[in-house]
Amino acid sequence: MWQPPNSQKYTHPDGDWPSETAAAASRLFSPISFGAITLEQRTWIPAMVPWRATEEGLVTDDVLEWYERFAKGRPGAIVVEATGVRDIPSGPLLRIGHDRFIPGLRELVDTVHRASDGHTRILIQIIDFLAIRRRPAKEKYFRRYFQLNATHRDALKANGASDAECVETLIAMPDEALSDVLTERELEALRYGYRERVTDLELPHIRSLPEVLPPMFADAAIRAQEAGFDGVELHYAHAYTMASFLSARNTRTDGYGGSQDGRLRLPLEVFDEVRERVGEGYTVGCRFLSDECIDEGTELPDSTYFGLAFADAGMDFLSVSRGGKFEDAKQPKVGASVYPYTGRSGYECMPTIRSDERGPFGRNVPSVSHIRSAIRGAGYETPIVVAGGITSFSQAESILASGEADIIGAARQSLADPDWFRKMHLGRGDEIRRCKFTNYCEALDQRHKQVTCQLWDRTNRDEPGISMSLDGKRRLTAPEWE
Repeated sequence: MWQPPNSQKYTHPDGDWPSETAAAASRLFSPISFGAITLEQRTWIPAMVPWRATEEGLVTDDVLEWYERFAKGRPGAIVVEATGVRDIPSGPLLRIGHDRFIPGLRELVDTVHRASDGHTRILIQIIDFLAIRRRPAKEKYFRRYFQLNATHRDALKANGASDAECVETLIAMPDEALSDVLTERELEALRYGYRERVTDLELPHIRSLPEVLPPMFADAAIRAQEAGFDGVELHYAHAYTMASFLSARNTRTDGYGGSQDGRLRLPLEVFDEVRERVGEGYTVGCRFLSDECIDEGTELPDSTYFGLAFADAGMDFLSVSRGGKFEDAKQPKVGASVYPYTGRSGYECMPTIRSDERGPFGRNVPSVSHIRSAIRGAGYETPIVVAGGITSFSQAESILASGEADIIGAARQSLADPDWFRKMHLGRGDEIRRCKFTNYCEALDQRHKQVTCQLWDRTNRDEPGISMSLDGKRRLTAPEWE
């Protein structure tokens, strides 16, 4: 992963763990209501993809155990991983694009409610993503994917050569010389792997996204409702389809790009159709970005405008992240896919213990505070979830007390210790296993391996009945709190 220049290693802020009495009187452990649900406390586990579904996107025993373990810590809410709204192959990622997925998802809901003794609400994050291919070997790219045309021939000065001869010439050319022959997108497909964009209007299926996606998301939300989820989080963040419509880089000329309102149009139409289908009595919110953290990307003025529009449209909550884009990702190895958390924007999404002068803890808080202030100033009470390097009680309580956010999200710290909220609540904060913020988990995700935490995945591996990773080296859930 990218690191800030001249970075230094930071130490964790003091936990300042409260007594049980102080925790009971805190804002963090006070209830909050929105939409049709009430959280018993303002603690939130954001969506994390653990790579435990079947290749067909079905819930497995490993998926159930993953969420059951978090539920035992009794957070206010758990958001289930980004779950695809299309009925297409997508590897071991959960899907919700057909009714056949409902029984497994219903079992997941029941597992969380049972394991938390009814204390935790469960939402599901639903997502769409466009096609992306692995980086090809040079020979494979030119012989299988490349489409030779007259412009290439002119650049090669090879108008009398056969197509096969031109291809062999390209394969033999030094990489640096190819930039004189190939377009920017062709070079990207060679060096990073082919990736679709929402601006590829020459492709009929991309051009039709505004017609296709609203009913697709609405169908998925209906399935979530039928499966018993307490709510739905629309995934409008990071590197995926809906975030790409919101992006300042969205230059579509069909009314769904360019201006702020043009870029907002499809996200609002998706929400409107979801709301119409599930009804006013079902909780629907979204996750979006405070800043894309890329050149020519969306920045805080845009995201503030979007947040106000979402609140005005009637979203029940807004969860705000940052970064995590394809545009600045590192070049993958041949045979691997580009990963949107390896560049600067990825760092801003998941900062490590090595950081610049801003430090890694709570980097997203000032931007979220700005968005929340604008929403409150416009008269809306929409709850705002903040996440990103929140790892102590005093930090979380200060954010809530100062009105910078309404709910505290913590992914990596919750992975390190699924019981950390409960330990705080019971006045036993000194027993918390604190995340090292080295992004060990993120490195596993990058390689599409089952995600675990270095603080517990080698602990008590001979414990009877535990599930192990596919390589047999790591346990798949954190040890029980004793």
